Amino acid sequence: MANPTTIDDLLALVRKSGLVNDQQLNGWLERAPLALLDEGPTSVASALIRDGLLTKFQAEQLLLGKSRGFNLGPYKILERLGTGGMALVYLCENPENRGLFALKVLPTSRAQDEEFLKRFLRESRVTAALDHPNIVKTFDVGHDGKVHFIVMEYIAGAPLHQIVHKFGPLAVERACDYVRQAALGLQHAHENGLVHRDIKPANLILDRSGTVKILDMGLARIFSDAEEVLTRGVLGTPDYVAPEQSRDSHNVDIRADIYSLGCTFYYLLGGYPPFPEGTVAQKLQWHQARQPKPLRALRPEVPEDLARLVQQLMAKEPDQRPQTPAAIAAALAPWLQAPVAPPAEVEMPQLSPAAQSACDTANDLVITPAVPAVPRRGSQAPLSQPRVKKPSGNYPVAKKVAPPPVVVETAKPKQPKVSDETAGRGWVVPVLVAAGGVGLLAALSLWLLQLAPK
Repeated sequence: MANPTTIDDLLALVRKSGLVNDQQLNGWLERAPLALLDEGPTSVASALIRDGLLTKFQAEQLLLGKSRGFNLGPYKILERLGTGGMALVYLCENPENRGLFALKVLPTSRAQDEEFLKRFLRESRVTAALDHPNIVKTFDVGHDGKVHFIVMEYIAGAPLHQIVHKFGPLAVERACDYVRQAALGLQHAHENGLVHRDIKPANLILDRSGTVKILDMGLARIFSDAEEVLTRGVLGTPDYVAPEQSRDSHNVDIRADIYSLGCTFYYLLGGYPPFPEGTVAQKLQWHQARQPKPLRALRPEVPEDLARLVQQLMAKEPDQRPQTPAAIAAALAPWLQAPVAPPAEVEMPQLSPAAQSACDTANDLVITPAVPAVPRRGSQAPLSQPRVKKPSGNYPVAKKVAPPPVVVETAKPKQPKVSDETAGRGWVVPVLVAAGGVGLLAALSLWLLQLAPK
């Protein structure tokens, strides 16, 4: 149907969509000011959003002339939460139990690509064995016709990169707390035989209670997975990728995630990734051969011992980093003697009234997914906007130095053993934002790296 040009066109689409029942819509029309009904469909759509009858996403689609596509299986789409390199993510409601979930949807154009579809389904299987408070939970995988989706836990929060981008670097204690939580989630993944391979601020989401959760396992490596070939050649995100991962992304262990977590720590405290300028090939080369600008040059108030710990996490050689995420969590204890307050409300996303009402209802209920899940084993923080000097493009050449004496565990870890029961625990899982790189980018980046001047 064409875009509605009159109010009657818009109301006809609303009725046809089934998003608002006739009784609700008629009651709203009786109460609506006459002046509003003399305006165009855009004004009426805005009023329907304001009064909680439609969400922003639903109104946008109706104004595009669409009256279908508001449901996926048993789930009703409320809002679009985000997009990634491989999928879209929607906030959805299960009308049967009023539960809210995040649905990661593979576009139909991608589903026609057998490799993309296998990778998407693989992502659901990767996280099936994970059940930890610092990892986004997964409940189900399904399809509605040709549309494939993964059902996961909805987190009413914001990615850390978004918070830093809008409000500036974090206070020291907040950054330490969030990195500690991410390390605990990574430790759980490590114990289940997984390497994430795309840890970055965009894949760490903070909820209103102050809990950080890891999302997006699209690049994860499973030590016992015979289909691991699906992720060969995938690099990750150039700003945060470990040196050894850019050389051989298949044969990496948990210490690659530790490097990426160190780069993330650097970003949370400094406001910039370690190498904020340059091409993809240059960044990959600098991760291998240069040191980033000293953190305390960006943030003088960062304690020296903490700056040394961040530097150790980003050591070029894996043996010079902390050997497990648990070691990182333990090393951060001195800076976490007092509780860290929840984030300020202004840092959290604001939903439309209809979506917020659904959230409020869901919070009062015991939520279950439409399909049974796989069996599984204070006050607000002040916004911190410290002064940060933007790093220049001149970086000293890396030198091999003894690692700072912050973390003492240096033995190379053994590859974790994963039982068949744990590795293949079904097709029921979560996911959030899509993986950040594909084989084509990897091949091009490595080719450019070979051509780049040493």
